[in-house]
Amino acid sequence: MNRSKSHVLGIFTNRRMAITLLLMFASSFPLPLTSSGSTFQVWLKRSQVDIKTISALTLVGLPYSLKFLWAPFLDRYIPPFLNRRTGWIAIFQILLMACIGAMGFFNPVSDMTWIILLATCISFFSASADIVIDAYRVDLLRPDERGAGASMVMIGGRLAFLTSGALALILADHFSWQTVFFIMSCFLSLGLITVFFAPIPEITVTPPKTLGEAVVAPIVNFFKKPGAIEILLFVVLFKMADTLASSLLSPFLVELGFTNTDIGSVNKVFGLIISLFGGLVAGATIPRFGIYKSLWLFGVLQALSNFVFVVLAIQGKSFGWMVASIGVENFCGGLGTAALVAYLMGLCEQKFSASQYALLSSLTAVARTVLASGSGVLVSYLGWPKFFTVTAFLAIPGLYLLKRLGRFQSVSPS
Repeated sequence: MNRSKSHVLGIFTNRRMAITLLLMFASSFPLPLTSSGSTFQVWLKRSQVDIKTISALTLVGLPYSLKFLWAPFLDRYIPPFLNRRTGWIAIFQILLMACIGAMGFFNPVSDMTWIILLATCISFFSASADIVIDAYRVDLLRPDERGAGASMVMIGGRLAFLTSGALALILADHFSWQTVFFIMSCFLSLGLITVFFAPIPEITVTPPKTLGEAVVAPIVNFFKKPGAIEILLFVVLFKMADTLASSLLSPFLVELGFTNTDIGSVNKVFGLIISLFGGLVAGATIPRFGIYKSLWLFGVLQALSNFVFVVLAIQGKSFGWMVASIGVENFCGGLGTAALVAYLMGLCEQKFSASQYALLSSLTAVARTVLASGSGVLVSYLGWPKFFTVTAFLAIPGLYLLKRLGRFQSVSPS
C-alpha cells in the first residue's frame, strides 16, 4: 500500500508532469484574448463595438476548427533546432508573444481591420501550438502517467484561463488595454522557457515519410469505425447548447451593469474553479456509470443549466444571482466537458493519436466559432431571456445523435 502511494506521488511530482502542466498553460493561454474569449469581448464592448459585430468576430477563431488540415504538415516536418515537437512549440510561442503584444496598440473603433488580422493570426498560431503540444504530450507520457497527465492538462488550462481571462480583466480596471496586452504577451514567455527544459520522449516516433502518408492513414482508419459520420456530428453538437449560452456571457454581464472586476473574479475565477470541481466529479462518476450513461446525464444537466441565465436576465443586476448562475452553469459544463474529453480519448488510436485528436478537437471548436457567430443576431431579435431559453433546446440534436451512437461499440455503457 505504501509502495503504491509512493508510486502515485512520484508520478505527480516528476519532471514530465511539470512540463505537461506548463505547456498546457501556454496552449490554453491565448484563447480568452481572441475570438470568443471573454477578455477580447469585454475590450470590444467597452470600446462601444456593437453586439452583432462582437458575435461575428468569433469567426476569427476558425483555425481552432480547421487545425486538422495542417496537423499532418507539423507531423511530417522537423524544425532545424530543438526537436520535432519543441522546435515548433518555440516558434509558435514567439509569434504569439509578438501578435498579442501588438494587439493593444490598435483601437477597436478605428483600427478594426488590423485587430481582425491580429486576432486571426493569434488563433492560427495558437491552434498550431495546440497540435504540437498535444502530440508532444502523447509522446512524452508513459502509459501509467496518462491519468495524472490528464489532471495536469485540466489544471494548466484552468490556470491559463484565470490569467488571460480573470487577471487581464482585473488589470484592465487599473491600466490601459495596451499595458494589459503587453503584460499578457510576457506571460507566454513561460511556455517558451519551458521548451528548453522539456525532456526528449523516451519512445522515438518515426515521422511519416511523405505528406500523403501523414494525411491519408489517420483519416482512413477513423472512417473505418462504425457510425463514423454520426460520431463527428455528435462531437460538434454535444456542447452546442452550453457553448452558445456562454459565447456572449461577458457582454451580457456588462449590459447588466457588472464591473470588469465582477466579471473577472466571479465569471472567471469562481466559475473556473467550479468547472474544475465539475470535471473532478465527472472523473469519479464515469467509471461507475460508463461513458454512455455519463454523456446522457451530463448532456441533459448542461442544457438545463442554461435556464439559470434566463432567471438572471429577468432578475437584472444581482450579485447573488450572478454567483449562483455562474456556479451552476460552470459545474454542469465541467461535467459535460470531462465526459466529452474522455470519449474523444477513447476514439483515438495510439498510432494516429496526434492527427485524429486534432481532427476531433477541431470539431469541438465549431460550436464556439461558426455556430456562435450568429448568436448576437439572436440576442438582438429575441432579447437575453428568450436567447438563453433557445440555447437550452439546442441540446436536443446532440442528445439524439448520442441515442443513435448507443448501438455502436464505440460508445458503450461499460
